[in-house]
Amino acid sequence: MRDHVAIHVRHPRATSRQDAWWLAPAATAGGLFLLFGYLTFRALHPVYVWWEPYISPAVAPPVFTAADGPPGSVPVAHAWFGAFPSWWPAFVPQSPAFVLPWLAIVFRVTCYYYRGAYYKAAFLTPPACAVRGVSRRYRGETAILVFQNLHRYALYAGLFLLMALWWEALAAFFRHGRFGVGVGTIMMIVNAALLSSWTLGCHSWRHLIAGRRDCFSCGQGMSARYQVWRGSSWLNERHMLFAWCSLVWVVLTDVYVYLVSSQVVRDWNTWS
Repeated sequence: MRDHVAIHVRHPRATSRQDAWWLAPAATAGGLFLLFGYLTFRALHPVYVWWEPYISPAVAPPVFTAADGPPGSVPVAHAWFGAFPSWWPAFVPQSPAFVLPWLAIVFRVTCYYYRGAYYKAAFLTPPACAVRGVSRRYRGETAILVFQNLHRYALYAGLFLLMALWWEALAAFFRHGRFGVGVGTIMMIVNAALLSSWTLGCHSWRHLIAGRRDCFSCGQGMSARYQVWRGSSWLNERHMLFAWCSLVWVVLTDVYVYLVSSQVVRDWNTWS
């Protein structure tokens, strides 16, 4: 097999590769643009994000909700603190997504996988193996206030949001106090499970639970910690898979809640 060697010229994307190396970065760029673009639109226009007991992950958890919101908006009784307060800035839409759920975007875009994904999608540093990228000095994580360094701190917000999504998913088994299950319930459970698989395979999480340990067999409780770390390592090996699956499923869950709330489709459940 012939090795590909980058051509040492100044202009970006120079290479001696003969394959269509740009397909993967282009597909990544298109996927990120469509999925993040869709979720941003839904955050700005929280229409049909609720159908009891289902809530779209695009606006969960709902700390506040609009008192006179659009059709299918989260009811005031379901929001943690009711309607948006009078001090809420007028230039910020009264969407539950702008209180806590937006932190999920910070956690996701600073993720080690997504960092490499959008760097390649923008054809930067470099966009593919043996392909020249845009020349710039790389300082790793030694620079002060580099945006990606927020990931280790955004992890805590991600874990909190994850617990909130599991709470919403488990609450979706109850409608008007009656236990049951519907297609939306399953969608929300799978959504929480995929997000958990992605989050608990995070590099920052692995470091938090065991990264500073030099010996797992030293002292008490190391075997249990080691098993947790091994489980996280298994998820980490599939970090890219769970990153994409969880992002796509968030969109699919939102689409399903929208279709049910707007009465385009009927939810199959045990309550009816």
